[in-house]
Amino acid sequence: QVQLVESGGGLVQAGESLRLSCTASGIILSVVRVHWYCQVTGKQRDLIATKPIIGTTYYADSVKGRFTISEDNAKNTVWLQMNSLKPEDTAVYYCNAKKGGVDYWGNGTLVTVSS
Repeated sequence: QVQLVESGGGLVQAGESLRLSCTASGIILSVVRVHWYCQVTGKQRDLIATKPIIGTTYYADSVKGRFTISEDNAKNTVWLQMNSLKPEDTAVYYCNAKKGGVDYWGNGTLVTVSS
């Protein structure tokens, strides 16, 4: 049984930082692509960053230079460091990974950035 659990969201002021985590069971995150998405209520879920298996990490233009993906293989966790947060970053953040052709999602963690 694959489970992804996000945590680390919260309420911060513009310019502050948060670090989100995506911790997995039933899947080894170091050997799959792991994606971070954000979703504003009523809007589609948008891809903002991807940890590759090898190669270059992808960042959406909206977060490039401010967000950074890293991983802790011992903890089977992928982090999303979010710096210089803006009110428009307010959203629920989800991690996603695929195993055996099946997409798995966590329940999300809410990030609220006040101006």
